[in-house]
Amino acid sequence: MRPIYAGFAFVAIVSSVLSVTAQSGGQSESPPKPNILIIVADDLGYADVGFNGGKVISTPNLDRLAATGVNLTDFRACPMCSPTRAGLLTGQWPLRLGIMRAVVTPWSRHGLQAEENTLPELLADAGYTKRGIVGKWHLGHARREFLPLNQGFTSFYGHYNGAIDYFTHEREGEVDWHHNDLSVIEDGYSTDLLAAEAVRFIQSAPKEGPWFLYLPFNAPHSPFQAKAEDLKKYSNLKQPDRRAYAAMVDCMDQAIGRVIMAVEARADAVNTVILFFSDNGGIPRVGSSNHPWRGAKLTVYEGGTRVCATIRWPAGGLSGGRRFSGRVGYIDVLPTFLAAAGVEPPENLDGVNFLPALHGETRMLTRPWFSYIHQDDQAHASVHEGRWKLVAHGDFFSEKAIIAPGLELYDLEVDPAESNDLAAKHPELVSRMYRQLRDFGKLQKSGVGPFREGREGFRAPTDWTVHP
Repeated sequence: MRPIYAGFAFVAIVSSVLSVTAQSGGQSESPPKPNILIIVADDLGYADVGFNGGKVISTPNLDRLAATGVNLTDFRACPMCSPTRAGLLTGQWPLRLGIMRAVVTPWSRHGLQAEENTLPELLADAGYTKRGIVGKWHLGHARREFLPLNQGFTSFYGHYNGAIDYFTHEREGEVDWHHNDLSVIEDGYSTDLLAAEAVRFIQSAPKEGPWFLYLPFNAPHSPFQAKAEDLKKYSNLKQPDRRAYAAMVDCMDQAIGRVIMAVEARADAVNTVILFFSDNGGIPRVGSSNHPWRGAKLTVYEGGTRVCATIRWPAGGLSGGRRFSGRVGYIDVLPTFLAAAGVEPPENLDGVNFLPALHGETRMLTRPWFSYIHQDDQAHASVHEGRWKLVAHGDFFSEKAIIAPGLELYDLEVDPAESNDLAAKHPELVSRMYRQLRDFGKLQKSGVGPFREGREGFRAPTDWTVHP
């Protein structure tokens, strides 16, 4: 058995949870603001983790995080990565930002606009003086205003693009590895380098005053490259990409264990809220599992958008290994963490604070939940309403489509695998949900276009240096 990092002696610490109020001179004081750690995996399948039934890949550290926290069994992401990242940092549907149709490619001229209110910007005035991002940005790099240090972060270590080489850190023939505004050359496997920097960030954070760290790993996204010592553990998997994928997830779990061990070495460990989730579903052809859901990354079926997730905050009552089945997701991250920090949210949010529901004080309200992707010639979207889910393919945002879109209706309560299309049996419900989808489409702003748009003739800047 691989050892679980010593930090998970935290099970004993849980019994000494901080009091949420302190008495001083007969007056109650506000509870201390929590440290915030958001860890995001890249293309991890729902059942690639042990806490969701996975048995192929060893994930002891993530499993223990879920066992000492809350397993979010109906957590939602976009079908691909850039939109998820835009939504979690702004609390808005990425459609409003022009970043929902497709990923931000290396040759894209678009990115997250500096005028948007981001989570680190909103935390700044609440005493979070140390606000770092360690990992994959993927929200624009064509102009400096798109970059992390212009979006509220006080430090950045990692890469702008997706799909970098894990060993050389190259994308499009140029090294994409940065420390703040500087392009740097460093030896090492990217997952290990990111974990080491996250540990340094946590260890250097002030003892007094809260900190915020966003840790988006590039693992286990392609290219499928793993270290020899991790590959050896999966020699039973004969297909090279499947073996590499398993080893990459294993390595990420080890890295996360080291990061959480650094958290738990601090005196304020119990008042640190840790959220982990994947940015979209996994890719079955390389061995990822989204069981029991239909579909995968780049689809709006459950396997593309319902992702593994867990949250832990003992001082905030989020512990014990219970399961929470409320439908929440990436746009809810910002309002939820603002509430935890005692920060008044902006008025333009689409997400909601789900802490009251996690605490059992309220139930999650039924609300439409939208997914959308139009990365190539084919467009796909979905809308949830309670137990019902409408899936659309084609020209679904148009009032008068040239070709009528394909519409499918599923009752997830009795058919979570989306195997029985009920659209013909419930035409009125289909019509109403389709109107919701078209209304959602009216939010769309221009921005990121099809995946190959702008690729012809593109040449990456030297060392991915972004000049003023």
